[in-house]
Amino acid sequence: MPTNELLAILMLGSFFVLLLAGIPVALTLATAGFVFGYLGFGPLLFNLLPSRIFGVVTNYTLIAMPLFVFMGVMLEKSKLAEDLMEVIGHAAGSLRGGLGIGIIVVGVLMGATTGIVGATVVTLGLLTLPTLLRRGYDKGLSCGVICASGTLGQIIPPSLILILLADILNESVGTLFAAAMIPGLMLAGIYCLYILGLGIVRPSMVPAVSQEERDLVSRGDLAAKMLRVVLPPLALVGAVLGSIIGGIAAPTEAASMGALGAIVVITIGGRFSWQVLKDTVQTTTKITAMMMFILICAQVFALAFRGLQGEKLVQDFFAFLPGGIAADIWFLMFIIFVLGFFIEWIEISYIAVPLFLPVFIQAGVDLVWLATLICVNLQTSFLTPPFGWALFFLRGVAPPEVTTGDIYRGIIPFVGMQVLALVLVFFFPEIALWLPRAIGW
Repeated sequence: MPTNELLAILMLGSFFVLLLAGIPVALTLATAGFVFGYLGFGPLLFNLLPSRIFGVVTNYTLIAMPLFVFMGVMLEKSKLAEDLMEVIGHAAGSLRGGLGIGIIVVGVLMGATTGIVGATVVTLGLLTLPTLLRRGYDKGLSCGVICASGTLGQIIPPSLILILLADILNESVGTLFAAAMIPGLMLAGIYCLYILGLGIVRPSMVPAVSQEERDLVSRGDLAAKMLRVVLPPLALVGAVLGSIIGGIAAPTEAASMGALGAIVVITIGGRFSWQVLKDTVQTTTKITAMMMFILICAQVFALAFRGLQGEKLVQDFFAFLPGGIAADIWFLMFIIFVLGFFIEWIEISYIAVPLFLPVFIQAGVDLVWLATLICVNLQTSFLTPPFGWALFFLRGVAPPEVTTGDIYRGIIPFVGMQVLALVLVFFFPEIALWLPRAIGW
């Protein structure tokens, strides 16, 4: 009869085999959990399962998730990115690499308002990629900056990754939002410095917009458009995040106000219709149902793995690693980075993090700092082939002259910059911890 530890190892192996066979992740988690849990303990192990699932579906914090998804989808349906790109592109056009920096700024604003990678990448790809190519931008760089900018919403609050990590790590959503704010802006700043550096050393890759084109829009018109287009979403984000980080409102309350505020913003912009509302509700329902189904199936996997002494197995494995807790953290970062080549951030969050979490709790690691490291690392999962979703999204809307090779070549420097940001947050924890401490979280 196999030992429980052997069953735990076989359970992990079978999970990855099923995953590579193309079985959906949620079904893979549940199947591996049920089969090996039953082999180890029979039906008795799963007496706890109904209460665990009930605890998940009644978790008050998770109510914020569909509300933030609704806010993002509503703003995405309102064509917010198109207006932002037109205004910011003209404002930054006189600078070498100005359009590239404008795309990054739009990525930050879209990340803080919609947080939907697919919508941001597709919109930026449709709006800006033909324009960048026409103005002489390098094809690989153009693809890289669009994909990387579209993923900024995964670290810049309100981020769904942070909400789920708050639930997994049992930390405050507001604390994680505050911790991720500076690293997210730092990552965007690193992208901008890279573009500016190319403007100095390789100006042919990032030419400035011609004076004739800039003269088509007067400064007065540009300032008026800036106020009309940029100010409303900024005010909405400031109100939502400010109320959470400042402790005025709980994340769920702020998310509900954000959902209502999104309706108000697009109504003011004249973009509201019942069809937009219907499409938003349908999309929100699909995204939320997918995430909750994965979360429920992950409970089966986690319960079986814990019952089979899998946590002790992980702890024993970490005890063999040289270098102490720092090596343990970097091993987790490596696992997350590698998994990012094959599966999505939701699955990574519910597979890798709970497995290793007891080790870090026992070692007294600051979980807010650890969550920020995980969030920065998960950025790479959207950009790394073969299953980087941002690459798929851009490939679907790219012009024929842009090859898949151009896209893969273009994202390499940005993956490197994301790893650089991860290293900076690791060696300088105050980048993540200063703001939560400053506001008293």
